[in-house]
Amino acid sequence: MGMSGISKSQVSRLCEEIDERVKAFLERPIEGEWPYCWIDATYVKVRQAGRVVSMAVTVAVGVNTDGRREVLGMDIGPSEAETFWTEFLRKLARRGLRGVKRVVSDAHEGLKAAAARVLNATHQRCRVHFARTALAHAGKSGRRVVSALMATAFAQDDVAAAKAQWRKVSDQLRPKLPKLAELMDRAEDDVLAYMSFPAAHRVKLHSVNPLERVKREIKRRTEVVGIFPNQTAVTRLVGAILLEQSDEWAVQRSRYMTLESIAPLSDDALVGLPAVAA
Repeated sequence: MGMSGISKSQVSRLCEEIDERVKAFLERPIEGEWPYCWIDATYVKVRQAGRVVSMAVTVAVGVNTDGRREVLGMDIGPSEAETFWTEFLRKLARRGLRGVKRVVSDAHEGLKAAAARVLNATHQRCRVHFARTALAHAGKSGRRVVSALMATAFAQDDVAAAKAQWRKVSDQLRPKLPKLAELMDRAEDDVLAYMSFPAAHRVKLHSVNPLERVKREIKRRTEVVGIFPNQTAVTRLVGAILLEQSDEWAVQRSRYMTLESIAPLSDDALVGLPAVAA
């Protein structure tokens, strides 16, 4: 590029500029209502107290009552701990997050409890992640059959029919695969929760797939680094990636969900009521 080199002061100045932009983005006020929120984590290696540890980079994405999608926030910590989830959601709430009806994530009991307590929201367990866990109990030869049987529950038109079919499938599997049947019994409410929401939204609510592209980009960039020197470096890189993604979504003309289908979920009566024809 015609440069002879770059000094430490220039690197420091560039990092400070990035940190300021990322900090402003991650601490910006969250306005309006956000009926749906997807939360997922990817893991990175960080040096801490003289050793290398694996830490979860947790990202939250939401859709507001205008049907627009945004990155709501991120945090770094042990994703298994309920205290971590509680503090993460409280940070979002302090910035203005409200109106959340459903939090979609993997099977984190701590997050489920924190979402109910902090946001008064119900939980949807990622259907894709559950299927992977379930198929591990089916054996190599039985995976295709079990997958097809579970798909019959997902194909139902409403939550009552889906639950009835789910129980029918679990009872059918119980004699030969008791552990899988027990897993289905325990997961029924969390896996099928999305069926109680509008049909137009279900394909985007049953899993954390709306976050997969973001996670892949984070993983692609962080693998180049390998081991981060500290959490600040993680926040700098991942925050910049999330800022890029949010800007990309902002310039897209199409809504992630149609205004007509999502507006009735608002707690604001002026927004929630359907328009009356003149």
